[in-house]
Amino acid sequence: MSYQQLTEGRRYQISTLLELGISISEIAKKVKCHRATVYRELKRNQTHGGYCPQNAHIYSVNRRKAARKYRIPPERIEFVRLLLSIDWSPEQISNVLTSVGASVSHEWIYRYIAQDKRQGGKLYRHLRQGHKRYRKGLKDKAPTIKDAVSIDERPSIVNSRERFGDWEIDTVLGKHGTGAIVTILERKSRFYLAKKVSSKSADAVTKATIEMLMPFKGCVHTITEDNGREFAGHEHIGAALDAEIYFAHPYSSWERGANENANGLLRQYVKKGSDLRQVTGRVGFHFAHRLTKE
Repeated sequence: MSYQQLTEGRRYQISTLLELGISISEIAKKVKCHRATVYRELKRNQTHGGYCPQNAHIYSVNRRKAARKYRIPPERIEFVRLLLSIDWSPEQISNVLTSVGASVSHEWIYRYIAQDKRQGGKLYRHLRQGHKRYRKGLKDKAPTIKDAVSIDERPSIVNSRERFGDWEIDTVLGKHGTGAIVTILERKSRFYLAKKVSSKSADAVTKATIEMLMPFKGCVHTITEDNGREFAGHEHIGAALDAEIYFAHPYSSWERGANENANGLLRQYVKKGSDLRQVTGRVGFHFAHRLTKE
C-alpha cells in the first residue's frame, strides 16, 4: 500500500469510523494508509473528550509550520551524531536532550540518519537491528504469537506510572548463535533486571523471565512485550507470575520506550555483534545495579 498523508478529509473519515466502532486496521484500509499512521494520529491528537478531526488538522498544520521555521543548531547536530556513533537509539537521544531543554524529536533523528545514508554516511549502521523503525512500503507482519493480547487492552494506569509492578521486557542479541540477554524494566521505578541466556528460543526466554520476576511475584501486575517469537511462552509466564501480558504494535518501539532506552545504555557495555559466550553474567548484574542506582 502506497503512503498517503492524512488530509483534513481523511481525519473526518477516521473520526466517523471510530464512532461506528470500526477497528484500527479496517480504518487504515479505508483511508488508504498504514495502521501505524492511524495509531500515531490518535496518540497525538486524542484527548479525554475523544478525537476531534478539526483540531487534529489544525495541530498538524501548525506542527509543519513550526518544523519549517525551526532549524536544529549545528552543535546540537554534532552531539546527536556523537551519541548515534556509540549506539544510542534516536528515542533515547531525544529523551535525554528534551530533559535538558534541547528538544530534538526522534522522528527528526531518523530523517537525519536517512539523509546521511543517501549522502554515503554510515550512521544507519548504529541503529539496533531488533527495533527498526517502520518504513514506507513495508508490509505488516502477520501476528505470530498465539492468543496475544494487544497493548490497546492494557489498563490506563500503566501509562500514568502511578504504581509499582508494570514491567517491560526485551532481548538484546549478540553475534549470531552466541545467545541473548533478556532485559526487564519496571516502568515507575526504572528498576532494571538483565540475564544472559544461551539462545533466543521461547523456552529459554520464558524460563529466564520467570526466574528474574518470581522474587517480585506480588508486584508483577503487567508485562509488555514485543511481537518476537521468543515471547511465545507468554501464557506460561502470565500463569507463573499471576500477571497480565500485553503485546506492543509492530514497529512501535516507543511503546516500550523505557526498556528501549535502558538497552541502549547496556550496549555501551555489550557492543553490537559481541560474542555473548565471552560475556559473564556479572556484566549484566553490574550494569543493572548501576542503572538502578542512577
